Amino acid sequence: MSKLIKQLLSLIVLLIPTITFASIDEVIEENFQPISHAVTQVVFYSVPIGPKNVPIVLIVLLLGALFFTLYFKFANIRLLGVAIKATKGDYDALDHAYEEGESIEKIIDVAESNKERKITPVIGEVTHFQALTAALSATVGLGNIAGVAVAIALGGPGAIIWMILAGFLGMSTKLVEATLGVKYREVGADGKIYGGPMYYLKKGLKEKNMAGLGKVLAIMYAIFVVGGSFGGGNMFQSNQATAQFMSLTGLESGFIFGLVLAALVGIVIIGGIKRIGKVTEKIVPFMGILFVGASLIIIFKNFDMIPNAAVQIWKGAFESDALLGGVVGVMIVGFQRAAFSNEAGVGSASIAHAAVKTKFPASEGIVASIGPFVDTVVICTMTALVIVITNLKYSLFEYANLEGSNVVMNGSGQKLGGVDLTSAAFDSAIPHFSVVLTIAVILFAFSTMLSWSYYGIQGWSYLFGKSKLADTTYKVLFLFVIIVGASSSLNSVVEFSDSMIFAMVFPNVLGLIILAPKAKQEIKRYLTAIKHKVED
Repeated sequence: MSKLIKQLLSLIVLLIPTITFASIDEVIEENFQPISHAVTQVVFYSVPIGPKNVPIVLIVLLLGALFFTLYFKFANIRLLGVAIKATKGDYDALDHAYEEGESIEKIIDVAESNKERKITPVIGEVTHFQALTAALSATVGLGNIAGVAVAIALGGPGAIIWMILAGFLGMSTKLVEATLGVKYREVGADGKIYGGPMYYLKKGLKEKNMAGLGKVLAIMYAIFVVGGSFGGGNMFQSNQATAQFMSLTGLESGFIFGLVLAALVGIVIIGGIKRIGKVTEKIVPFMGILFVGASLIIIFKNFDMIPNAAVQIWKGAFESDALLGGVVGVMIVGFQRAAFSNEAGVGSASIAHAAVKTKFPASEGIVASIGPFVDTVVICTMTALVIVITNLKYSLFEYANLEGSNVVMNGSGQKLGGVDLTSAAFDSAIPHFSVVLTIAVILFAFSTMLSWSYYGIQGWSYLFGKSKLADTTYKVLFLFVIIVGASSSLNSVVEFSDSMIFAMVFPNVLGLIILAPKAKQEIKRYLTAIKHKVED
């Protein structure tokens, strides 16, 4: 694989003086756009609800999240304190007090007897915090920076209310996904962990006497997660990072930037989840603090405008406006962008969480539930407030004055969308912040691609085996797709990325609903262990 990276770097040097990169961008876009559109038509098949057509996949996603929230008695809020303590490692000692899979009765018996026991080592590759940051690196990033801008451009300021609601509901879905991801994971001969929806669909449904259905859903999911890793986990990231870099530097083609980005990603993904975890645990907190800090500066500088912004957001969420497609239309945009941002119901994060060092599956499920809260409720809200406040103050654009996924900027007539729109909002309040945002965008895109490469290779390994050849083949394809994303238009990339991410919802949510009692049993077991350990 190191030979591959050297060859890729050599290719960059050779191609720079000889190729017209703009023409390569055009060829890639021309061939990619029809594929993207065709896939979108299938995945987002819609049914009429009131005045709007609603994609079936969104209905499945939201009903599933609502079911889990009620079934687990609002565990998304009730267990938030436990989640924070578990992330900090406060309950790690439990792994050295009990055996893997011990029943609730046995846990109580061991706690009461207080006998010395020989405990087997803890299986796993990363800590709770590393698993969370690896999963967050795939969600906290351009979905928050660019995705929120897309949501506001398409649905107006009211879309953020539905994003926040989807974030809260998504916490319950993540709880179930990650719990099952750890419960049904497998350990390879080399000690590597293999987990995620492919495994809990196959093994979990087999326990429910649904082996045939489990195999079909697992294969479907594996195919979709590979597609998702190429789409939302790769192309969207490289596209938006390239757009921001080109905007700042004046570079005319994304092709060369895509080559450089592919080479850098390739260097890290050789090391697998351990190296990815070490990189993301440093990048994610730093970039999160930087982005949230800048957002808070703008919000507090314009504190007097918060009431007006809040009124716009609230009215936009509930007052029908023909230009914005009415309440249902705004709701659809908000939920869709939230799902793309936090991936709750998509099942991808459970692949990263499955690698955690623990004997209690629910410990990681509870930790994972923090993800949508940080991603959607906190960071997406910050981004939205910045865009709405700066638009109120400087009248940057008119909501619903669109061309594709872009809004037409007042005065200049520029068409901005995604990260470009967020950058314009930040720049209007903090001059030259686009330089800092460019660094943030590239690092966020980089960390997201690292985590999604791990997700994709897990699906690829499930389909084609865990050989060195299969591993290398996937990584070469992943690096190639980075270049395609950097050279394509935002419209094509958003269509394809959404389609691939949301296709994963169908097999995953169906399996989660069937296996919810298994997750509930694991949560009860973990809370029992905490209770008795605290009492000791």
